[in-house]
Amino acid sequence: VEAVSVEVVGQSGEIKEPMIASSRTAPLQPIATIKIYTKGNWHDTPVYQRHDLRVGDRITGTALIIEPTGTNVIEPGWSAELTPQNHLILTKDDNPRAKDEVESTASVSPSSSSTPDPVLLEIFNNLVRAIAEEMGITLQNTSYSVNIKERLDFSCAIFDQYGQLVANAPHIPVHLGSMSESVGSLIQAKGKTLKPGDAYVSNNPYNGGTHLPDVTVITPVFVPNSITPLFYVASRGHHADIGGITPGSMPPHSTTIDQEGILLDNVLLVDQGRFQEAKILELLSAGDYPVRNPTQNLADLQAQIAANERGVQELHRMVEHYGLFTVQAYMQHVQDNAEESVRRVMDVLKDGSFTYPMDDGSKICVKITINHHNRSACVDFTGTSPQQSTNLNAPLAICKAVVLYVFRTLVEDDIPLNAGCLKPLEIVIPEGCLLNPRYPAAVVAGNVETSQAIANALYGALGVMAASQGTMNNFTFGNLAHQYYETICGGSGAGADFDGTDAVQTHMTNSRLTDPEVLEWRFPVLVEEFAIRPNSGGKGKHRGGNGVIRRIQFREAMSAAILSGHRVIPPFGLAGGESGAIGRNCVVRRDGTIEPLKSCAEVQMHPGDVFVIETPGGGGFGSSASSQ
Repeated sequence: VEAVSVEVVGQSGEIKEPMIASSRTAPLQPIATIKIYTKGNWHDTPVYQRHDLRVGDRITGTALIIEPTGTNVIEPGWSAELTPQNHLILTKDDNPRAKDEVESTASVSPSSSSTPDPVLLEIFNNLVRAIAEEMGITLQNTSYSVNIKERLDFSCAIFDQYGQLVANAPHIPVHLGSMSESVGSLIQAKGKTLKPGDAYVSNNPYNGGTHLPDVTVITPVFVPNSITPLFYVASRGHHADIGGITPGSMPPHSTTIDQEGILLDNVLLVDQGRFQEAKILELLSAGDYPVRNPTQNLADLQAQIAANERGVQELHRMVEHYGLFTVQAYMQHVQDNAEESVRRVMDVLKDGSFTYPMDDGSKICVKITINHHNRSACVDFTGTSPQQSTNLNAPLAICKAVVLYVFRTLVEDDIPLNAGCLKPLEIVIPEGCLLNPRYPAAVVAGNVETSQAIANALYGALGVMAASQGTMNNFTFGNLAHQYYETICGGSGAGADFDGTDAVQTHMTNSRLTDPEVLEWRFPVLVEEFAIRPNSGGKGKHRGGNGVIRRIQFREAMSAAILSGHRVIPPFGLAGGESGAIGRNCVVRRDGTIEPLKSCAEVQMHPGDVFVIETPGGGGFGSSASSQ
């Protein structure tokens, strides 16, 4: 048994804490008086020993209370009182004079200025990211599926009251850049009816989603006395199965979105604190291609709810500590700082264009025009192939996410990836093209394959980096009992002053590969080989990274599918560098027969059969001759 889920409901007996007697015989005296700086002013501050306090003693701020394990700082507007249980209780003072003191000191604090204090800006840069990271830890620890718990195929982020991305943890780039579209969709559809304790679930690729397996839970954040949400938190996780025509919900040959699984569009998941389990279960079990293991989906949804709740709690703590005005001001400052960082990059960029051919014959065209006067850029995808009858179509939010990611990577400063990075950019994506398809086009591969192609095309247009492997090598297998999905690493592209990296996830994915022990424990398969693929990186002054070889043997009959790219066209080199090697897919049957597979294929596996995936290498940069 790997994991057991247990729920216990009961009532404990009354807990009686020991009481201490009051023995105050003389007034409480401080052991010293010092000056401390808080709330924008210096204060004469009495210092007390914790063991000198007696029941009923009340100390008003500013004060320090020292005890063996720490120091309690009582700030202006607060007081501390010792209870009969020997608890030190801190309360906010309702005294108008104390309130006036706090407000007057806050008025001269740098946090209230329209010009951000650089120290506070750095604090908030890290603080909001830390909250998103805490959400991610909660999601990983409480989730059930291998996809989320082991592969870490999830993302968490914080948004302002308008749905603009403020900060994220370093999770999956394609999730993070597109989630603000999902939050904006919720605000537009449900903004006037949102209530404290609500949470909504969505995976609609035409409303800010990426593809159906990526399920987003959004929680509005209210603060005391607010009638509308002032923040939002969201978590997006790749569910192991969301229905569709193949187990794992990554069908290689889907032609409409209905074949890819269950579509959820801003569905109420938690109603004022009550989990809508029956309603969600009904939705997951409906349609021609229902979810295969809804219990697993419910468990992961509850983990996402828990992750969001952690974010809500931490935002409440932030507001309580810094004040609502300061928090909102610095959330805007964080975005403004990101905007300015991207504008500085424009000073060194040049105009460029690139045409990126794909294995299926379609192409991505991009032209980047830099306006050095106002430090902005126009990123124009006019000329890109029209939407396809295949599933390589990428929803609009994905293309925006890739542009956001690429320009963020050009910034050397340590800033959160947020909406500010997009403000200097005008993005032109013609409606009805491969990167802005019309419903009900199939999109499952657009998120994982076309997104990688867009990133490579943008780097090619800017001339800064050769192509990375340009695919996520999406491998799924399963039946009614098992469903599994993974993305497989490859080689990254080289640049003007660096080599590519071997065996690494690149660009729009950042997920981990399941440990072999966990994979073989959970599923009837055996990892025969997982190794670097020698000499698959492109040659050049700086070489491209090598891809990998992965061989999975099946011990039970299941269907398996591969969604991949660069099996026909190699990842390009730049500035005279050579292309990386193309990838290869095949099945080695138990009797030794080898069956080659195309970029996108589905096949039935039998006990003893081996699925082999060789991933592409990255392109090289610069002529090899120039390095001699």
